[in-house]
Amino acid sequence: MLSYLCGMANIKPSLAKGTRDFSPVEMEKRNYIFNTLKGVFRKFGYSEIQTPSFENLNTLTGKYGDEGDKLIFKILNSGDYLSKAPDNLLQEKHSNALIPHISEKALRYDLTVPFARYVVMHQNDIALPFKRFQIQPVWRADRPQRGRYREFYQCDVDVVGSESLLNEAEFVLIYQEALEALGLRDFTIKINNRKILSGIAEIIGKPQLIVDMTVAIDKLDKIGLEGVNKELLERGFTADDLNVLQPIIQLQGNNEVKLQQLKTVLAPSVTGLKGVAEIEEVFDYIHAFTGSNSLLEECVEVDITLARGLNYYTGCIFEVKTNEVAMGSIGGGGRYDDLTGMFGLKGLTGVGVSFGADRIYDVLEELNLYPETQVSGSKLLIVNFDKSAEAVTLPLLANLRKQGIAAELYPTTTKLKKQMGYADAKGIPFTLLVGDEEVKTGQFTLKDMASGEQIKVDEQELVAKLR
Repeated sequence: MLSYLCGMANIKPSLAKGTRDFSPVEMEKRNYIFNTLKGVFRKFGYSEIQTPSFENLNTLTGKYGDEGDKLIFKILNSGDYLSKAPDNLLQEKHSNALIPHISEKALRYDLTVPFARYVVMHQNDIALPFKRFQIQPVWRADRPQRGRYREFYQCDVDVVGSESLLNEAEFVLIYQEALEALGLRDFTIKINNRKILSGIAEIIGKPQLIVDMTVAIDKLDKIGLEGVNKELLERGFTADDLNVLQPIIQLQGNNEVKLQQLKTVLAPSVTGLKGVAEIEEVFDYIHAFTGSNSLLEECVEVDITLARGLNYYTGCIFEVKTNEVAMGSIGGGGRYDDLTGMFGLKGLTGVGVSFGADRIYDVLEELNLYPETQVSGSKLLIVNFDKSAEAVTLPLLANLRKQGIAAELYPTTTKLKKQMGYADAKGIPFTLLVGDEEVKTGQFTLKDMASGEQIKVDEQELVAKLR
């Protein structure tokens, strides 16, 4: 197969924009992240599921707002996909109108909507509240940049079938425990509530423009206040509206001060006040868990500009950022009361958060937080001196693997320098020399590649040493 590919006419290999290859060392690091997160998720009672890489297009569209729908990767129908497309649309070259005729499926944009679809289809097989985690790739037709890819992994934890704000409090604790387990110490867990944003739109007198408002203010970190104001004006808000909105999105002080100010500002809005009350209840749960307000004071921040542009959020919303590296959000989520209703299952509330594994990878890389033990696969390389030694080395290798020790035998009898170089390149910490003398005595020479120290060991001592 490889020779066939090499024979093709001078095709220069390249990656699609926004995608990456992962080396063995990189995969060790990625799996370190995934396994750390899985351990925390399971500790809080979550079980793993998986869903297909692609869904029916109508499952995904309409769930992420107009901005999100534009970023969905559509899959062309099999065969002659243009044959059933209306001639007038083909002539007009109207791509958006053509999509329903040439594409029925799409790569998943996130893991939450497929999860909602899963819950509806399996509602008779699951116990409520249903707590799941899911670690799989998603795809978005976004503009690639540092920390933003077109193919990336999400690590989601969600619970459906429970209205309790205890769940929101536990997600704050999950973020704290998982990030600290990965070695991060300085991070901010931002919290807001969509009901507060709805209340703000009400007191401005533009409840019908709630989506336009949230899309605009969610970009505050990227385009600044002036950019947000310009976009709000373009979306139908007036200068008077901005005068009301400005002091709200620029609230100062600690969490308690901000919430008290919001109670005053949102007094005319029942919906807005309910959002404030929900955040206060989450904080009460966190205080009950920890016995103090240290987590709330050090890590959790009420941020009224946090909007999370996805339309399906209805209650508390979260976003997490590290303060140690210049990076966008490394996690986020919120409550989505109405999501399963889109698939015919009414009245089933849900809440969940996501970890951005790819951004977390870059953060840990920049801060050099990966454990040394995570960058090597094999723990031992058996040096191959000659074929006659295989009668000893192959059963030895099989026993080491049986004992759970990652080991390998160099496949050919090449120069010792080359075999040692191979061990160095792979970061294998030990090599084992099995020559004629070792075969006769059963005493093998074990070399520590870091220190250069060599000792004699029999098979039993070797197993004990490597363990």
